Amino acid sequence: MARKPSDDLLSPLTTVVGQEELLLDRAVAQTTSAARQADPDTDVRDLQPGALQPGMLSELTSPSLFSERKVIIVRAAQDLAADTVKEIKSYLDDPAPEVMLVLVHAGGPKGKGLLDAAKKAGAREVVCPKLTKPAEKLAFVRSEFRATGRSATEDACTALLDAVGSDLRELASACSQLAADTEGTIDETVVARYYTGRAESSGFQVADLAVTGRTAEALGQLRWALAVGEKPTGIVFALASGVRAIGRIATADRGLRPGDLARELGMPPWKIDRVRQQLRGWHPQGIARALQAVAEADAQVKGEAVSAAYALERAVRRIVASRSAESER
Repeated sequence: MARKPSDDLLSPLTTVVGQEELLLDRAVAQTTSAARQADPDTDVRDLQPGALQPGMLSELTSPSLFSERKVIIVRAAQDLAADTVKEIKSYLDDPAPEVMLVLVHAGGPKGKGLLDAAKKAGAREVVCPKLTKPAEKLAFVRSEFRATGRSATEDACTALLDAVGSDLRELASACSQLAADTEGTIDETVVARYYTGRAESSGFQVADLAVTGRTAEALGQLRWALAVGEKPTGIVFALASGVRAIGRIATADRGLRPGDLARELGMPPWKIDRVRQQLRGWHPQGIARALQAVAEADAQVKGEAVSAAYALERAVRRIVASRSAESER
């Protein structure tokens, strides 16, 4: 019979499931912190992928001389050998007192039997899904500022996401820095003061300038982005995202309300507002030509061009020309 799932941080069994590394690490840290608050002498064993071999679990969970609490963290549990999985399942039937077992699992079908057994045993489950949508990452930034006790405007959160990028660790670090180094409400001006250099080196900044027809500025930002180490493939991705967003908004049902449109396209409302402004001057033929330019640049930076920089500059010029040529008609 399945046991009732636990919500106790000191549960003898916790599963941390997902692929978002920062959230996985935070969930593990929260568990170990709770254990050490309950017992400062807690012995923590953090086993990296592949470290738990058959026969080791019984040794790790055996009572110690001083009977202190133990936390055993098993990373990449989905990759455990069959014998080790069998050993863990047997352990779940009779867990050792004062031992907290934490299974970190990527989710998915691989190793699902172990998760099912843990769930049946009443494990506390922490889910850490990959944040892929812009709206999810924007919500993450908001939550980070709230966690620091600071107030940040919507424009500031958006600007920080644009400037720093999508890596959660970098976003969390940026939120922490701004909270520590500034006073009052964090707005777009504050973000720009701290992260102007980062924003200027972003491929998405290049794309925004290109789709609005600002050739000289786009080329200048492109050269700067390459100079500070932005990968050509990342810049192509940004250019493609910018042009495709314009195409999606251009062909969307104009009768939809902003909220409904945001849900249908999977874009946050702030991005829809921005793309609508960028859409001025674009026509279907121009969008098609710009997409072709991006597709060619993608192939060229992946090996077909002698110079990735030249291929990118050519793509930027062709995107701008695709817009201006149609708008003149």
